[in-house]
Amino acid sequence: MELLVVVCAASPAGGVGELVRAAQNDGWTCRVLATPSALRFLDVPAIEELTKEPVRHAYRDPGEPKTTVIPDVAIVAPATFNTVNKLAAGITDNYALGVLAECVGLGVPTVVVPFLSTVLAGRLPFRDAVAGLRAEGVTVIVAEHPHGEGVGAPFPWREALAAAPRP
Repeated sequence: MELLVVVCAASPAGGVGELVRAAQNDGWTCRVLATPSALRFLDVPAIEELTKEPVRHAYRDPGEPKTTVIPDVAIVAPATFNTVNKLAAGITDNYALGVLAECVGLGVPTVVVPFLSTVLAGRLPFRDAVAGLRAEGVTVIVAEHPHGEGVGAPFPWREALAAAPRP
């Protein structure tokens, strides 16, 4: 079972190892892709050690062999306002979004867990993006306090994995 984890530039991103370890304990093989801005939030060597795979963040060079494997499931966590809106609009201006757009188009079960302020979560473009993604079969988990504002709640890594259907 192949799980693709896409990480965006938000403060919980550094904890993605928790999701990877839980998924591996559940029998998943994991690959991690990062948006370009997410790299500064990650301990890339630690993730690569955990997954035994490189953390991809850019398109391959011309002539380089294609290495992307179509996963059984994709999880985008934490997902930023920017990534949710771009994914819904079909904008693929970075490698992670390009792979995600293909996953959605191929019907790969995809779980998106946004991490953003309540103000941004209330914006019409975001609400429309969530509705559009859900209409395409994407599972979007939006917490009552999507940024954990005032509640100090940990990021819901395990809830993201629980929402991922097993093939």
